[in-house]
Amino acid sequence: MPRLHAWFRAGRDRLRPGGRETGDTGLFAPFEWLLALRYLRPRRRQAFISVIAGFSFAGIMLGVATLVIVMAVMNGFRNELLDKILGINGHLILQPVDTPFTDYDAVARRIAAVAGVRNVVPLVEGQALASGQAGGGSGVLVRGVRGADLERLPKVADTIQDGGSIANFDTAHGVAVGARLAQSLGLRTGDSITLISPRGAITPMGVAPRVKSYPIVATFEIGMSEYDATFVFMPLDEAQAYFNQPDQVGAIEVYVRDPDRIGEMRPVIEAAAGRPVFATDWRQRNVTFFSALEVERNVMFLILMLIVLVAALNIISGMTMLVKDKGRDIAILRTMGATRGAIMRIFFITGASIGVVGTLAGLVLGVVVCLNIESIREFISWISRTEVFSPDLYFLSRLPADMDGTETTAIVLMALALSFLATAYPSWRAARLDPVEALRYE
Repeated sequence: MPRLHAWFRAGRDRLRPGGRETGDTGLFAPFEWLLALRYLRPRRRQAFISVIAGFSFAGIMLGVATLVIVMAVMNGFRNELLDKILGINGHLILQPVDTPFTDYDAVARRIAAVAGVRNVVPLVEGQALASGQAGGGSGVLVRGVRGADLERLPKVADTIQDGGSIANFDTAHGVAVGARLAQSLGLRTGDSITLISPRGAITPMGVAPRVKSYPIVATFEIGMSEYDATFVFMPLDEAQAYFNQPDQVGAIEVYVRDPDRIGEMRPVIEAAAGRPVFATDWRQRNVTFFSALEVERNVMFLILMLIVLVAALNIISGMTMLVKDKGRDIAILRTMGATRGAIMRIFFITGASIGVVGTLAGLVLGVVVCLNIESIREFISWISRTEVFSPDLYFLSRLPADMDGTETTAIVLMALALSFLATAYPSWRAARLDPVEALRYE
């Protein structure tokens, strides 16, 4: 308090005889912080104002935390889906034009020599009905690939379960199936799976379905429920015989090191093929899906930003009531030498402190939730006895959260900007308050 009185005495010396200000204190002087923080303390007369300030703080904290969490989850969704889709499907698919792919070995070698190409997979693909020994059935997508190519697909080779192996895939005459498919059919590694294809042998009575049983040499779990419940990998020569495509493949999948550069690499790969091909890249095949995710992400950001905006409006109402309640204090400060700038900064600090502390608390809460989101999901599932985030509905077997530094920074800056803007008007009103009028009506 002695320092505050000393400033008041110095303030009187800066007033001209006409009452006009000749100077001002430095920006955000210690006495301004002292008064601003004192106004933030709850008092009996200001109980209602303190409640409004508390709601403002809670609103900004929850708004920022929700924005951070939701945007991290949506980023995680996109990144996980993109990783799973591109990990099992080629970045560029080449299909034959005019003549079948009987020269697929030579074409694959030429494409593999292109700089930036990571893997080239000739394949035979077809649909079939799979059934287990205990009955039941499920539609599957059978892919015939070479064993060496399958080993270079980490989403399959690195997720083998149940003691299986694809080390001798070409000569084992068996198949590798997704874990969810094996579970739904009641099968394990070593059991036999029966595949029924409508494209069988041609007889005088028509086309007879092809039915054949294969031993399961491995089960894999990609982490995307749709793939784990659908994919069956078969040796290439076995698939050629099963689907009546001897010595040819239906397509060649090309995996590149940087999927985002597929546009500039596409003409080079097509030229390296050395024959007419029809090419489609991963962006063309998934444009609708990823566009829908991007639209949903932007809309969610705008909707959740309204939470922070509402909390900022609470700061306006709380600060306006505080200015009215502190009218006599403002008048006394003005008569003791406080400038309009000092008054404005006092109330600006008061309101901005709510926004800054609320934003930082929301950021910490959001980061903590994102880092432990899978544990939180499991806990909620255990409490509610329901499966939260079912893989059958959301494709992924776990709840992802991937925080983006730039996006999180933008959220924090937006929340701070709204808080500062909400504080500016009440602070300006406090600075414009006439001390004579304020004291007259006290």
